Amino acid sequence: MTSRVRDAGQNSGVAPEFTVDAAMLDAISPSGDRGGIVLGSGLKGEPLTISALRSTPTRIVLVGGLYLARQVAMRAMAVGAWVVVATGRPTEWQVLSRAAGSRDGRPSPLVQIRRLSPVELPRPSEDAPLLVVTDGGPTPQDLFPPRSPWQTTIYVLPYLHPQAGATANAADLVLMQRLPAGQAELAARIWRLPPQMMRQLTTLKDDQVVALGRNLWRPLRLVTTGKEQQLLGPVRRGD
Repeated sequence: MTSRVRDAGQNSGVAPEFTVDAAMLDAISPSGDRGGIVLGSGLKGEPLTISALRSTPTRIVLVGGLYLARQVAMRAMAVGAWVVVATGRPTEWQVLSRAAGSRDGRPSPLVQIRRLSPVELPRPSEDAPLLVVTDGGPTPQDLFPPRSPWQTTIYVLPYLHPQAGATANAADLVLMQRLPAGQAELAARIWRLPPQMMRQLTTLKDDQVVALGRNLWRPLRLVTTGKEQQLLGPVRRGD
């Protein structure tokens, strides 16, 4: 596993991390050092970050609702990333443009909402990493595979589909929300999960996520800021 979920106080990992007490998140915009995005808190309340924007091309698979996908994208914006969303439902993503605001009366260039077709992407760099969100259904086309350092591609899967196994297995990090029993059984087959982990996927609360990777299984609780609540509403499983 190359993308890590990091507890506060740990120093190992592939990218510098920034952690903040969960209680402070309502007072500031979620921020981080290069690539470290505050995702939520551990089950004991400890803050957790993910190395989502890194000096190596990175794939993240998100199995769940739009709420989580849009929150992760907003937090990438908060650490200075360009965000390009390729989607068949652009209206659902306009909230990112509102969150980014405007410059000189024009929409911020940091957010681009596009159709599901290949386009030229901004050139990523350490100072301006790139997050590409592919929101193309349960069997997404690989329109924008991460090929450059500081480019991360998130594949938003509303549910698991057997044909998504290759995309899922190629991911550096998987974020999963609650799954029905049949979906959890498919997850167990794709990632070779033991019965206990499979059952846990069916009992997650609306604000809980499992971070999955090589040698990684970490349940966590989403923490939402006041500003995010105004834009996204309350934490929820789906949309």
